[in-house]
Amino acid sequence: MARVRNKAATREAILEAARQVLATSGPDALSLSKVANLAGINRGTAYQHFETRDELVKASVESVGQYMSSCIFGDIELDEDGHWSGSDERPVDEVVSRLVNFAVENPVLCRIWLFEVLSSENPSDDQFFRQFKESTQELSESTSAKPGIDVEALSVMMLAGYFVWPLWVDAHANTKRQRREMADRMRHEVVRLLLNGVLEGSDFPHLQRSLEQIRKTREETSDSI
Repeated sequence: MARVRNKAATREAILEAARQVLATSGPDALSLSKVANLAGINRGTAYQHFETRDELVKASVESVGQYMSSCIFGDIELDEDGHWSGSDERPVDEVVSRLVNFAVENPVLCRIWLFEVLSSENPSDDQFFRQFKESTQELSESTSAKPGIDVEALSVMMLAGYFVWPLWVDAHANTKRQRREMADRMRHEVVRLLLNGVLEGSDFPHLQRSLEQIRKTREETSDSI
């Protein structure tokens, strides 16, 4: 059993190293030797898991959705009221922040995921999309949601916005501060849209406060330039 676990752990270490290469340089930079070195294993061990570079690229790209699910959702689920299970705080603001931050910090991975979904015959089967859609479904069925929400259409629209925005960030932000400011712009707009089209704003006073805080921070930043 230990050998099975070690084999699985080694494979995941290889894929984690491969995702690091994907995130910084894209698929063209992937090689078994580079990934093996980054993962701290010898090349022979890497070849035991992936006989060719093409196999490594395919597995690495396919693992991106799973990695995104882990980073953004973790082990947390929504209860019937739209709260994180086991948490006293509503999740909406947190999941928006996680998505925006992940997208801005990992633009290459987001583009890889989008390309993979666009290339799929059935994009609805993608693990990350299913999880995002399920969380949207649960939120839409809560007592705080407005009626008539098309969960699938809303999920596609929201994810497209999250993961295309980094293209604008890369084009216009030259410093970490500018990237944070553009992340705040997206966070502000997503929360504003949720409060005006998806959720009953009166049930989410903390989101109203969050919106005001983001707006205040942006104004202060603008005044200091």
